[in-house]
Amino acid sequence: MTPSQNDSARNADLTALQDRQGAEQELFELLRIPSVSADPAHAGDMTRAADFLQLKLQSLGFTARVDPTAGHPLVYAERLDAPGQPTVLIYGHYDVQPEAPLEEWVTPPFEPTVRDGRIYARGSTDDKGQAYAHVRGVELLLRAGPLPVNVKFLLEGEEEVGSPSLEAYLRDHADELRADVIVISDGSRFAPDVPTVTYGLRGLSYVEIHVQGANRDLHSGSYGGAAPNPINALCEIITRLKDEQGRVTIPGFYDGVEELTPEEREMWAGLPHSDEEFAASIGVSDLPGEAGYSTLERLWARPTLDVNGIWGGYQGEGSKTVIAAKAGAKVSMRLVPGQDPERITRLVQDYVPTLAPRGVQVEVRALHGGQPVKVDLDSPFIQAADRALTRVYGKPAAFGRTGGSIPIVADFRRILGAPVLLVDFGLNEDAPHSPNESFALEDYHNGILTSAYLLQELGLQEIGE
Repeated sequence: MTPSQNDSARNADLTALQDRQGAEQELFELLRIPSVSADPAHAGDMTRAADFLQLKLQSLGFTARVDPTAGHPLVYAERLDAPGQPTVLIYGHYDVQPEAPLEEWVTPPFEPTVRDGRIYARGSTDDKGQAYAHVRGVELLLRAGPLPVNVKFLLEGEEEVGSPSLEAYLRDHADELRADVIVISDGSRFAPDVPTVTYGLRGLSYVEIHVQGANRDLHSGSYGGAAPNPINALCEIITRLKDEQGRVTIPGFYDGVEELTPEEREMWAGLPHSDEEFAASIGVSDLPGEAGYSTLERLWARPTLDVNGIWGGYQGEGSKTVIAAKAGAKVSMRLVPGQDPERITRLVQDYVPTLAPRGVQVEVRALHGGQPVKVDLDSPFIQAADRALTRVYGKPAAFGRTGGSIPIVADFRRILGAPVLLVDFGLNEDAPHSPNESFALEDYHNGILTSAYLLQELGLQEIGE
């Protein structure tokens, strides 16, 4: 596309070209496919979802295929009609979380239902709705004329189980996947009326702590007061992992942590955030955390340690007077720039056993992790996203980080060597991973517009800027 063609397309009224009903019906069709990657019983549904996306992209003039992996298939598509223009790789995932607990859903999780302007269905926001907004964004642009950039899609089916096949796929297809920028929409904006560009993600170290006591469960009357109690020991260990100021006590845990700049603290302090409203939204009376930092700073830019699950002993109805032989806990640590997940995991494995009370054995097992990511706010791609969001929402974007982790983002940067641009269309209130997951219809349609405008703005970038 020539500069004059790009300018002409940029000035086209894309809102007048939107097919809102068609966009909704296609998304509903995709949402009806129960593509639950964690459940082997849904293997056929995973293939159906991949085939649906391949056929749709083919209908838009893309060369598209479904590639097998050791797990679930990936969809790769490309349309390279803009020689000399930037190449944009759009990543998303079509797999979804399991629907359980089913009894808490108001309407069936795989029958999309619109209530109060929101689409209720598993995968509506995470990530089918957000990923499909990009597909429809490309379609919208094609109604106005040629694409202003070269576009590639990579839509995987294993994100909800840790993307075990993705790293190998990226390495095997690195040349084919080369791009000037990688666009991902798989998270939440800051607030409903705040368009947001995310420029940082926390990393992750996830471990299990296993505590072993006696060689069998013991009668608490016959052995209580003499035998070690693994549940008590586990509680003691967990309590000692943080101090009274909310800081993690693992030696070396904070070494290298990148501190917030004064500019970042000032920028975040200006966001429309209320601690009282945030606490009320999750039904708690207080927001405990590391002393000396605001809530947003603790959520986005400080490392954490949280127990995600704990087990041991009798948990059925009534009573059973036993001292359990074993106990365990799942512990996640969200990490920030300057922390390496492998190093942090080793520190935990070295330190936690030293906290073991007498008579028990402690083992820390590594599960998985991911690198933290931070994008330069001066990036021309960030500025292009700001311009696109301004065109949709009528006001500049806010710049924030997110407390969550997307481990594959670091893989993209390391293997493909391209910057990652995180432009999210969802909201925390969409309840991803929870019963009654939803996605606002207006957010879906604004996502389509944002995607189209973003590709236009990226088409104005000089390659190599």
